[in-house]
Amino acid sequence: MSDRTRTTIDFTLNGERVSLSDEDPTRTVLTWLREARRLTGTKEGCAEGDCGACTVVLAEREEDGPLRYAPVNSCILFLGALDGRELITVEGLKPLYGGALHPVQQAMVECHGSQCGFCTPGFVMSLYAHRKSGGLPTRAALCDAIAGNLCRCTGYRSILEAGERAPTLADPARERIEDDARSARLASLPRGSTLLRAPGRSFFAPATAPELAEFLLEHPAATLLAGGTDLGLLVTKAHQDLVELAYVGNVAEMNAIRQAPEAVEIGGAVPFGRAHKALASIHRDLGELVRRLGAVQVRSVGTLAGNIANGSPIGDSMPALIALGAELVLQRGHRLRTVALDRFYAGYRKSVLQPGEFILSVRVPRLAKGARFAAYKLSRRFDQDISAVCAAFHLDVDGTARFGFGGMAATPSRAPIAEAAYAANAAAGIDPACEALAKDFAPLSDHRGSGWYRLAAAQNLLRKFYAESRGGVPMRVLEIEG
Repeated sequence: MSDRTRTTIDFTLNGERVSLSDEDPTRTVLTWLREARRLTGTKEGCAEGDCGACTVVLAEREEDGPLRYAPVNSCILFLGALDGRELITVEGLKPLYGGALHPVQQAMVECHGSQCGFCTPGFVMSLYAHRKSGGLPTRAALCDAIAGNLCRCTGYRSILEAGERAPTLADPARERIEDDARSARLASLPRGSTLLRAPGRSFFAPATAPELAEFLLEHPAATLLAGGTDLGLLVTKAHQDLVELAYVGNVAEMNAIRQAPEAVEIGGAVPFGRAHKALASIHRDLGELVRRLGAVQVRSVGTLAGNIANGSPIGDSMPALIALGAELVLQRGHRLRTVALDRFYAGYRKSVLQPGEFILSVRVPRLAKGARFAAYKLSRRFDQDISAVCAAFHLDVDGTARFGFGGMAATPSRAPIAEAAYAANAAAGIDPACEALAKDFAPLSDHRGSGWYRLAAAQNLLRKFYAESRGGVPMRVLEIEG
């Protein structure tokens, strides 16, 4: 750690400069807003990032680029993640229009988008973030923008109508002034690493990968925090105490996206929302899979590397990355090593990561010309739901097959027996490869699906890929505009 390491978390709240030094670093933004600042417009519904009632917006500066606006679930966001950013709550909108209702709020009134009002602040903030991010006011784009917000009484039609009307009420000149003032405030915030200590716990937010590596060598038991979309639940639901946290969201090297002719490399701190375009450039199915991962609030902070490191057998990103032959760049101290994703898992939620080691980046190969690829997700709901089965299939130009599956075993896995059967018998038919899947997997039964269903579904998805790759008409969900 540098001698210049700060001992404060510095951010702005609705335009006001805030510097925290004596707060619990694992306190959620929601409880801090409501209890410490008495900003009670932000509501607690589920405390697990599902309902969207607690939605607030984070604004941050991109290097040599525009402001980035992200709707986030404040119920599972730790205070430390605010460092260097501006936090905007529903109370901060009226001052932007001189005390009058913000266009999103006015549109909600005119379109009768609120009844009991409990969910309304979350919808307002999601629509605000959508507009500030340049999202289109089309029905499809707005459906995606509010997929993470649940309404129990109004119904969504009037809320969608408000989203369509809001741009017609906006004042572009006023909004440019708003952005300029926000950029200036963000530029004035101190940069660099920060170390926050509270009784019995600490929070370290390094600015560089070497600082993170040095800290983890000295504190190998520290918990790594990226988006916190899973980790936050340990605090809000399991009521666990996280003693040492190392937050990677400000690490410069881990926030980079590098596109090369042969691969896309996604930094370990890049959230899904920022990674989406780069991953979709590899194949539209990969982009669609990311778009269906959680809701906008989850994708705004949840990271690809975090999804991988979490090791859930039903994590949506891993099957597609395994099928594509993705690799992980791991760092421990000054040493880097590369591990194929299909060799990363050592058991249920266990990996080959050594003490003090972390995922620096994820390297995803591009498809060779003439290769075939498809990814499919089966879940009970289209939006914001966990897979029962997730499958991805990659057929190279030389006939080599790579299949990735989630929900079929204790870890996201390849299907080597089915791959070999597919490559050997593709010209004769698909049945041998489907039968081989029963040798690769013996899936468990749970509330998302029985073992029989999962195996039958996986076989049918393989048949679907076989039909499409041989020139059949592909069945695809339409992409969301915006």
